[in-house]
Amino acid sequence: MLDTSDQWILERTGISERHFVEKGQATSDLGAAAAKKALEKRGIDAAEIDLIIVATVTPDMFFPSSACLIQAKIGARNAWGFDLSGACSGFIYALATATQFIAGGTHKKILVVGADVMTSIIDFQDRATCVLFGDGAGAVLVEPAEEGEDGIIDFILRSDGDGGRFLYMPAGGSLNPSSVETIKKRMHYVHQDGKNVFKFAVRGMADVSQEMLDRHKLTGKDLKLYVPHQANLRIIRAAVERMELNESQVAVNIDRYANTTAGTIPICLSEAHETKRLVPKDLVLLSSFGAGFTWGSLLLRWEI
Repeated sequence: MLDTSDQWILERTGISERHFVEKGQATSDLGAAAAKKALEKRGIDAAEIDLIIVATVTPDMFFPSSACLIQAKIGARNAWGFDLSGACSGFIYALATATQFIAGGTHKKILVVGADVMTSIIDFQDRATCVLFGDGAGAVLVEPAEEGEDGIIDFILRSDGDGGRFLYMPAGGSLNPSSVETIKKRMHYVHQDGKNVFKFAVRGMADVSQEMLDRHKLTGKDLKLYVPHQANLRIIRAAVERMELNESQVAVNIDRYANTTAGTIPICLSEAHETKRLVPKDLVLLSSFGAGFTWGSLLLRWEI
């Protein structure tokens, strides 16, 4: 498609392969598939779900929400839901939001979905962005902790709107509605200032991860698994070095999926669970950085 090579991509990003949806597949299709798999593993019916939160920047359409579309596709007739736009930090934002509904005692079973079809908004003439992203989704079920369980322990969420100019999609919203002109100017694709995003991401993700450890008087040695957003292997390594972790403590799958935005962390968690890399009582730290700028960390005790 453009002047690049496998070696160039691999050296700068750590990506060796990625997955694209079939023509006609949308974010809700991926999200519904992940949700069904999570419910099957838990052994419950979709009718038991109280709430569906979908973290995405690529909804099927402006409205109805992808949460409503997923609700219909999985048969969660008793749930309400909404989409949350936090870019690459969307899943952590959504998981923290779900925690509040559970802690408040108003909800018992919340489905949190991170799903994006990034190839729908990528300019395949732009080498700086098109090699970075793939399509994917993951889902988790959030429920009240039983006696003696910790579950989700704490979270730190941050945003800095001044960073918005470095990573954004300029058209399609109320500022620049879709028109022949916006299409000609290729304004419906991701625009990124890679150098600035990289600089802020390295510092932001490492800082918020270390802040969480310091807050709970922990060190990297206390973690069973660190699950960072899979944006760039060099960004991940910077956070890992800051916390003095070894490779066995870090979830990395960017080489196989690229950056699936809100899907990266739940996909990592799913793989860790399936391969028994996580067992009950393991301490897990999630962290992310994304457009907005948005970033955050979440500490949890794996309880299944």
